[in-house]
Amino acid sequence: MGTPSFLWNVCKSSFACGLIGLTISDRIASIVPVQGFSMSPTFNPYNSRPLGLFTVNGSSADDHVLVEKHCLKDYKFSHGDVVVFCSPSSYKEKHIKRITAMPGDWISVPYSYDAVKIPEGHCWVEGDNPTNSLDSRSFGPIPLGLIRGRVTHILWPPQRVGKIDRKLPGGGLGF
Repeated sequence: MGTPSFLWNVCKSSFACGLIGLTISDRIASIVPVQGFSMSPTFNPYNSRPLGLFTVNGSSADDHVLVEKHCLKDYKFSHGDVVVFCSPSSYKEKHIKRITAMPGDWISVPYSYDAVKIPEGHCWVEGDNPTNSLDSRSFGPIPLGLIRGRVTHILWPPQRVGKIDRKLPGGGLGF
């Protein structure tokens, strides 16, 4: 009769580990794959693969990044931070972009002579690859409440492991 007791202990341990893992990924940090070209060369610099292929030169084509969530407590973000956020048009869709303007900043609207003041509780996000990025230039300022975390490090592939620098598109340094 040792088998039911063993199975029960395995189930309890698995459930406890699952709860701890879920809590960590929800409150502290998580690992997210980066797909697409909008943040190239910061992420996926060699990602020129056609859809359906999973490797480039024998390695994984998509970067995997660490997303820390402590910044969500007081919405502490800075110019140049790379953030993960929910799309303003589809809550289930997630994007990774760089913050280029914070509440109160003025930003010039592309292909226009207009300037927009970023409202309180919002920020302006842009991809590092402006020719291939759906960002605030398309949908305007995003509410800070849509941000799900700040990207701090690249974790995969091994040759790209490292910290993400805060910088502004066009080579400007963040504050």
